[in-house]
Amino acid sequence: MFQRSLKKGLWVSAVLLTSALAALVRADDYAAVTPDGRGAVATVQPRATEAAMKAYSEGGNAIDAAVAAALTLGVVDGHNSGIGGGIFAVVHWADGRVEAIDGREMAPGKAHRTMYVRDGDYRPELSKKGPLAVGIPGAVAAYDYMMKKGGKARFATHLEAAATLADEGFAIDGIFARRLARHTEDLLEYPGSAAIFLTSEGEPWPVGHRIRQPDLARTYRAIASEGPEYFYGGGFAKAVGDWMVEHGGIVTREDFANYELLRRKPVVSDYRGFRVYGFPPPSSGGVHVAQMLNILEGFDVDALSEADRYHLLAEVMRLAFADRAYWLGDPAFASVPKGLISERYADKLRERLSLKSVAEVTGHSTPPKSQEELFGKHTTHIATADQNGNWVAITATVNTNFGSKVVVPGTGVILNNQMDDFSAQPGEPNAYGLLGAEANSIAPGKRPLSSMSPTVVTRDGKPVLTLGAAGGPTIITQVVQALVNHIDLGMPLEDALVMDRIHHQWRPNQLFVEKTLITPLRTALEEKGHQLRRLGDYGSTQAIGLDEQGRFISVAEPRLEERNKVE
Repeated sequence: MFQRSLKKGLWVSAVLLTSALAALVRADDYAAVTPDGRGAVATVQPRATEAAMKAYSEGGNAIDAAVAAALTLGVVDGHNSGIGGGIFAVVHWADGRVEAIDGREMAPGKAHRTMYVRDGDYRPELSKKGPLAVGIPGAVAAYDYMMKKGGKARFATHLEAAATLADEGFAIDGIFARRLARHTEDLLEYPGSAAIFLTSEGEPWPVGHRIRQPDLARTYRAIASEGPEYFYGGGFAKAVGDWMVEHGGIVTREDFANYELLRRKPVVSDYRGFRVYGFPPPSSGGVHVAQMLNILEGFDVDALSEADRYHLLAEVMRLAFADRAYWLGDPAFASVPKGLISERYADKLRERLSLKSVAEVTGHSTPPKSQEELFGKHTTHIATADQNGNWVAITATVNTNFGSKVVVPGTGVILNNQMDDFSAQPGEPNAYGLLGAEANSIAPGKRPLSSMSPTVVTRDGKPVLTLGAAGGPTIITQVVQALVNHIDLGMPLEDALVMDRIHHQWRPNQLFVEKTLITPLRTALEEKGHQLRRLGDYGSTQAIGLDEQGRFISVAEPRLEERNKVE
């Protein structure tokens, strides 16, 4: 399974610059392994990978590398993630324990189920943009916990390094420039955002322009100096609370003070002799990755034709997402059936499938021990690992690009629009087209359902793989396809990520396929009854594994380089 990939650029791409900075990566590297082989990283941005490698070179471990990368992404990739958002992390600590760290955003204390209804009409735009879209961010609390529990350096060290980059600035790449152009009108509505990301004439900055963010640097340094208390009870919380009062928001300083980081038990499942650790609710990722793998384990996937394999994957996705729409939510507010990942339930679902044609999936199924009567886009992933046994999977987000589009003046922090991940109006789709039910309705202090799927895989008790993805609901299906390609088909990690992807989320009843999927396969899938919708390449998976000699293989999304080209 763990074959060495021979393609250039996936192995160590470090260069020795100085004795103090022993391992920095090339400007175009997304994944790297330290020269001594003791640590690895994969991210969506070369500057973040460089920050992780710098952390390793200064004696840090995989925890340091992950947090350094995450804070850097908040500077150079802030349209996807940052301290104004949240994270899920699955960490295999050096002592062998595996923990799920919940830094998910939380609904404000004044949130309520009809907060987006005006004059009897549901107003979906209110949960996507502006002050009412913002949940209480959890990223700072999560990174602080990780550093205190397992890091080598101080949290402040990584904050200071990221602050320096924010002061010095970075050159906009093709992806960032396209995001700015797409969201210019929205960003113009908020002076704090426009001042950073647009020209004085209100135009998006072009590729190559150096964006400097002194306000974000000051916020990072204030947290470094005063600790997370600055964010959750001090100057930052006050600034956001005051702005919300002036602009019709409901987030308060007290909401920040009430934020609680949660440590959860991961979802654990077994697949082909491997143990898979995923994130539990309020993530749907761990549950439905496990559910899909449980169903697939009853098939000899490697023996199937390519058309049958894609068909089977699509059918398994449909079943899982139908369940997601009904059963999943914050476990503090909803009873999520444990039977969703039981073998008995997988057997029941498997009976509904045929390799010849699509099954009828009109709604959710009923897993064992469920209590049905109780119920009335854009993200980033970081993978790191070290030889001491720390393996980290962090998926971080502000939800859609630039989150709520709000930067409170003076803070430099993009605030999330995570409230859109609730079922703001049960039965109405969110920004990703996902449906939800009562289990994911809005309530004060509740955490919205997510598709983020940070995953760690072990074999015989030893970690062998960490992976995760970005891309809204496709995160779940990206992770499943990467695991199937790698484990069932024996592909090297890079090839497992290169393979054409498909995605089905039950509603809309369409099978999304990448445009590179060859015509004969598309025809075969249509003949089985699938309604195909072709997309450009999508998703972004990062992974770290091992070769036959136990050396790290670090792989970043193969589509990133082509995607970043200027059109």
